[in-house]
Amino acid sequence: MRILIYSYNYYPELIGIAPLMTELAEGLTKKGHDVRVLTAMPWYPESTIYPDYQGKIYAQEERNGVKIYRSFVWATPKRSFINRAMFEASFAFLSFWQGLKFWSPDIILLTVPGLPVCIPAFFLSKIYNCPIVLNLQDILPDAAVHVGLLTNKKLIKVFSFLEKFAYKTATKISVIADGFIDNLVKKNVSKDKIVKIPNWVDIDFIKPVSRENSSFIKENDLQNKFIVLYSGNIALTQPVEILIKVADKLKHLENLTIVIVGKQEALERLEKLRQKLNCDNVLLKPFQPREKLPEMLGTIDIGMVIQKSNVIDFNLPSKIPVLMASGCAIIGSVPESGTAAKAIKISDGGVLVPPEDVNALALKIEELYHQKSNVLIMGEKGRSHAQKFYSFDMALEKYENLFESLK
Repeated sequence: MRILIYSYNYYPELIGIAPLMTELAEGLTKKGHDVRVLTAMPWYPESTIYPDYQGKIYAQEERNGVKIYRSFVWATPKRSFINRAMFEASFAFLSFWQGLKFWSPDIILLTVPGLPVCIPAFFLSKIYNCPIVLNLQDILPDAAVHVGLLTNKKLIKVFSFLEKFAYKTATKISVIADGFIDNLVKKNVSKDKIVKIPNWVDIDFIKPVSRENSSFIKENDLQNKFIVLYSGNIALTQPVEILIKVADKLKHLENLTIVIVGKQEALERLEKLRQKLNCDNVLLKPFQPREKLPEMLGTIDIGMVIQKSNVIDFNLPSKIPVLMASGCAIIGSVPESGTAAKAIKISDGGVLVPPEDVNALALKIEELYHQKSNVLIMGEKGRSHAQKFYSFDMALEKYENLFESLK
């Protein structure tokens, strides 16, 4: 089949949906399909176009058999209504013309976020007479409104219209969790239109690693440490500063190190708090190259999933399957009724604490610090759960079957 993946994010971006879409595109290519990607110049999570791609309107490249068509996107770290509108409009407009340059696809896989791109995707589907599979990674604008990212009433109306348009024009909608299905059905989307395909992890790539074989451990002198790690986005919905405050309460625990991995701008803010509280048991690191992820994730004791209390219940962080596959125990500082909490509980690979509760999180980490055998057991259960429910091969087969059914 000729498959067009239409996504804001793709390699070399390291977090979010980029690794997922990269693995999917390359996996489908290995299966013999002709896969092409419409995407932006790399910009996430720094909100700045990567140096090698600056000054370009369009770029074309090939990686592991996938042809990648990139277009300029208005990206700036400064948050404002105008900048967000420019971001959405620039990608929607410029990527459309890229989509006219090549062969006629049999299927368009469109990822959300974001919503405005559903308009050029619709026109491309009409031009090429092919179906759209809408891949929902988040429910917009609900999620953005709920956490305060989207407050302009006129803009909310525009995004609500685009949401309805995206659902109406999609032939099928793939969702990553049951909570998405409930939300869509309440919005009068036919259940027959919805297919659940959870996000995945490459369990042959992300797996437990001995500390003796980890350059990450050696470079950071973590050989004999009990390691609690948070790696990922540090933004409005992830109050990661709570971990610095927890570290302050746990200074009495010898050999405990809390490692936070994120983008440089966010780390600079956390460093100020770390210095203020004089926390020598905190290590702040920038995002690691993809090839080093197994050496980092596969050697930790506890992986953190952190959300604010106002995160709505259908959001499922992609880091959960990744942490499970790495063989570490998980602590979820997340709303108890949410999809993230359900995923952790079902796996038996972790424990939950109330979100934004410094004392509860500190007590739970100290408890597990003294129960290392339980930590190992949870890690093994999480790894087993990932192998059973989040394997890439399983997800790839489901997407392939879905696409075949629409030919």
